[in-house]
Amino acid sequence: MIRDTIKAAQVAAMKAGDKGRLAAVRLILAKLKDKDIELRTATVVPEDDAIVIDVLQKMVKQRRESIALFEQGGRQELADVEKAELAVIEDFLPAQMSEEDVKAAILAIKDELGATGMKDMGRVVGELKARHGTQIDMSKASGLVKAALA
Repeated sequence: MIRDTIKAAQVAAMKAGDKGRLAAVRLILAKLKDKDIELRTATVVPEDDAIVIDVLQKMVKQRRESIALFEQGGRQELADVEKAELAVIEDFLPAQMSEEDVKAAILAIKDELGATGMKDMGRVVGELKARHGTQIDMSKASGLVKAALA
């Protein structure tokens, strides 16, 4: 399980004295704890790895946005901190599909669903997320789906 890997990474970072990595791992664990608390009242709880991957993907998205904003604002030192956190977070994510593989998956789903135009975009994106959500950056995938349906 990914959660166990993250906890083991926390212990390893403590033993190695790697303060930057330890801080990033602690951020991840804090976000996971928040998500666990949020899911206490949920009627249906997804698989643990799916929860962890969802949290990690959101953290990656936030870091990328922050990096772009810091670089636009001329705050390179803050962007470097975010980049370091991003690298640690991405270590725990499963391997992402290449752009060619994503396009092939989109075309397969498009053909399978009989999608013909933009009105079918929601169905295609939903099916893509259901099948490959943990392996795809959905923000990039939506643009690829739009291009495939145009």
